[in-house]
Amino acid sequence: MDNDTTAGALRARGRSRSSLGHAQRPGTTRVLERTDDGCAVRRSVLPSGLRVVTEQVPGVRSASVGIWVGVGSRDEQPAVAGAAHYLEHLLFKGTAKRGATQIAEEIDAVGGELNAFTAKEHTCYYAHVLDVDLPLAMDLVCDVVFDALCTEQDLETERSVVLEEIAMRDDDPEDLLHDLFCDALLGDHPLGRPVLGTERSITEMSRTALYGFYRRRYSLPRMVLAVAGNIEHNQVMRLVRKCLGERLDRTTARPVAPRAGRARASLARKLVLHTDDTEQAHLMLGVRALDRHDDRRFALGVLNAALGGGMSSRLFQEIRERRGLAYQVYSSVTSYADTGSLSVYAGCQPDRLGAVAGVIRDVLAEVARGGLSDAEVARGRGQLRGGLVLGLEDTASRMSRVGKGELNYGDHLTVEQTLARIDAVTADDVAKLARELLRRPVAAAVVGPYDHEDDLPAEVHEVIA
Repeated sequence: MDNDTTAGALRARGRSRSSLGHAQRPGTTRVLERTDDGCAVRRSVLPSGLRVVTEQVPGVRSASVGIWVGVGSRDEQPAVAGAAHYLEHLLFKGTAKRGATQIAEEIDAVGGELNAFTAKEHTCYYAHVLDVDLPLAMDLVCDVVFDALCTEQDLETERSVVLEEIAMRDDDPEDLLHDLFCDALLGDHPLGRPVLGTERSITEMSRTALYGFYRRRYSLPRMVLAVAGNIEHNQVMRLVRKCLGERLDRTTARPVAPRAGRARASLARKLVLHTDDTEQAHLMLGVRALDRHDDRRFALGVLNAALGGGMSSRLFQEIRERRGLAYQVYSSVTSYADTGSLSVYAGCQPDRLGAVAGVIRDVLAEVARGGLSDAEVARGRGQLRGGLVLGLEDTASRMSRVGKGELNYGDHLTVEQTLARIDAVTADDVAKLARELLRRPVAAAVVGPYDHEDDLPAEVHEVIA
């Protein structure tokens, strides 16, 4: 993959490569943002390759800390599918100085939250606490990430838990549908596989394979430690040195650059059907869209919001409000380092699936031909603006924003810069993008009471034709 893509995009916007986190000189600290109300975002790059990014938010009484690891399900070989998620479970089972019960008791004693999640391109371990409890939160998060024992007994215990999670996913048609759609759109590409893995891969995974995945992948240059709240950067740096100690001195390395390049995936299966005796038929269809480094992602956000992002969107109005064909209908965007998707979901009575698919087909075709009105674009911009600002009301969201931004881009866009990019989107920008994306090959997935693809309404086949 071409890891200079991000740097090239930044140069085109008037920024130098040296502003990127992975290119910053080790042992230095930079101020990335400073606001009139006392908020400040800073980044330190340690000689070990670890990046520490903080957002100081005066006036709040909480703090959130997260370790972002640039490892997800796309980094797995088929034989260890689900390893990243399995490992996420396992690390909380015990460390060299704490058992699982003690970990839970310590975070509960301060009324905090300690958790993790795994995605296709990263894993995050985080804690949310009162500001005075930041030292404990830092110690707990660093302990589980760096000192987990991963014993054979714990592996077997969590194997059952992960298998139960897969079964729970299979019992939720909408969750299952998302994985099936990724399979239909991306096929055998690692991004097309479910984050949870499969029953077979989890059942057969050995401690040697999982522990090896842990030790190979969880390296400091792949990590970003992000903290937001009523904190000071120097305070965080002291805690980092206290919690990680000699680990910071064992190696000298540059941070790993953000993922980039172009995914090589073929549309092998345009339609995936999962037969299930559900009360509703669940449909998801969509097209390959933009990667997260594409500057047109802001126009895509506006297009998505106007297409199916709210109650005034075209799909909601046409399918639910005017025709009453479905209770839930929406569109969504997913962006990875080297590809992405724009998809539409609808859940309806099985005898209405054909009508719903037909309306979706007509709406997408109409937007591809004529774009959106100025009023729709204005509402789409407003929806993105509001979602961005309102989503930063708590320190956990702020920690996520600076941590994910550093991991994915090696860069920090201020809120004002992001709002300016949204405001700059025009109806013409959206129309051009709609013409390009909505004429691409469509993939679809269906969960419902259909025994064979031939039993699906003709409109479903027409959408993907």
